[in-house]
Amino acid sequence: MTDTTDSETTERDAVDAQGATEAPGETPAETGEPAAAPGVDLEDRLVAEGEIAGDYLEELLDLLDFDGDIDLDVEGRRAIVSIDGGSDLTKLVGRKGEVLDALQELTRLAVHQKTGERSRLMLDIAGWRKRRRDDLTALGDEVARRVLDSGADEELSPMSPFERKIVHDAVAAVAGVHSESQGVEPARRVVVRRD
Repeated sequence: MTDTTDSETTERDAVDAQGATEAPGETPAETGEPAAAPGVDLEDRLVAEGEIAGDYLEELLDLLDFDGDIDLDVEGRRAIVSIDGGSDLTKLVGRKGEVLDALQELTRLAVHQKTGERSRLMLDIAGWRKRRRDDLTALGDEVARRVLDSGADEELSPMSPFERKIVHDAVAAVAGVHSESQGVEPARRVVVRRD
């Protein structure tokens, strides 16, 4: 089964559970994100989410006997929580970020339990998501240039919506090529073609 990803689908990939930004021009209702309660500033709400997440993660680190510094930030319409420090933190990332994804979902559930609102917070541990984003951006650019030169389509390995969005953005920055997503989750993948 082949699905061509137009810009709308690519933008929808951006609202993935792992956390890229929402599509331009979409309202919180269209992305499934709750609007800020009346009288509550969005940034204040996101800071509160980050603090709840930080407390939850601090307790979790203590229970697991891991050392780490928790940093809270707000980026766009999302709370960002980062854990850095101890070398053993890579155990909390897991193979291909699977443990990190699970911890992110647990943290979102903890925030939801306290606030009653769906959270889109993003969790990063030991800089794994930042490195992954940089690697995928470089991969998208490299594949796009190779396809532009050779004219042959290239199909990448299966990726999460978060990862595909990063590759789509990198390919879009190279004139003369475009990318599409094909397949069905969890085997959905990016295909790069010359225009």
